[in-house]
Amino acid sequence: MRRLFMLCLALTCLQAQAETYRWTDSAGRTVISDTPPPGQTKSVVKTGEAAEAGEALPFATRKAMASFPVTLYTSADCVADCKQAQDVLNGRGVPFTEKMVQKQEDIDELKQLVGDAAVPSLKVGKQSFRGFDGAAYNNLLDLAGYPKTAPYGSKPAGGLSQ
Repeated sequence: MRRLFMLCLALTCLQAQAETYRWTDSAGRTVISDTPPPGQTKSVVKTGEAAEAGEALPFATRKAMASFPVTLYTSADCVADCKQAQDVLNGRGVPFTEKMVQKQEDIDELKQLVGDAAVPSLKVGKQSFRGFDGAAYNNLLDLAGYPKTAPYGSKPAGGLSQ
């Protein structure tokens, strides 16, 4: 009997970790299901393991991320400095968006942010820094409340490109 109970408990735990989907159907009802929505449904929110990854972040990181999102501006020809910038962010476990400057509107946005099209450039909340300087990057991240080191087992955040 005890083994049967343990088996049922294990199966329940496995099912609890399954991905779920939430969407609004054509009648305006919110649907939550373990199967993907049909066809061309919009505004689908996928929960489960992907959502738990964000919840696994330390509280300080989630709090800083909500108030001071981090964007790293890079380009295809920026190699050494952009890699160092990514390493600083990943070393601290900072979730960030990497924006590759490719189009004219990207260049204009960067010029408005830091004065010219210099990469790497870092934006933390409303503050920004042109070029790479590890001490300056760390100062901006400290002021925003990001932890000084990445939590054990964290994965690099680079590659969340826009």
